[in-house]
Amino acid sequence: MEMVIDFPGGARVDAHFGQFTVHTDQPPMSSAPTPFATFLASLGTCAGIYVLGFCQQRGIPTEGIRIIQRVHKAPNNGMIGKIEMEIQVPSNFPEKYYSSLVRSAELCAVKKHFEQPPQFEIYTRAVEMAV
Repeated sequence: MEMVIDFPGGARVDAHFGQFTVHTDQPPMSSAPTPFATFLASLGTCAGIYVLGFCQQRGIPTEGIRIIQRVHKAPNNGMIGKIEMEIQVPSNFPEKYYSSLVRSAELCAVKKHFEQPPQFEIYTRAVEMAV
């Protein structure tokens, strides 16, 4: 997969891939979420995809189901120390599926990459710009 990252003005930075564009911005005059907030949202939405799939495969309605994601910073360095995801279900949701819902959310590919991060290679290359 290739993404093109560009700078449309101000503190905005956009990522383009396939038919999609993800817009990001920085405070104080943000018109879009920050790149880091977008990253954090990808964790919760990825877990949500697996919870949704679990329910759909079993014909369980998803109305009233939501994930509350909380980010806790480590006091020693200000980085993320813990990410908590609470899967809230309606009171009539079958209790026998609670642990299965958790296991399905844990299948999230973004979470797995966070747990076993890839190597990064960052470099500069000059290219001729079309006029």
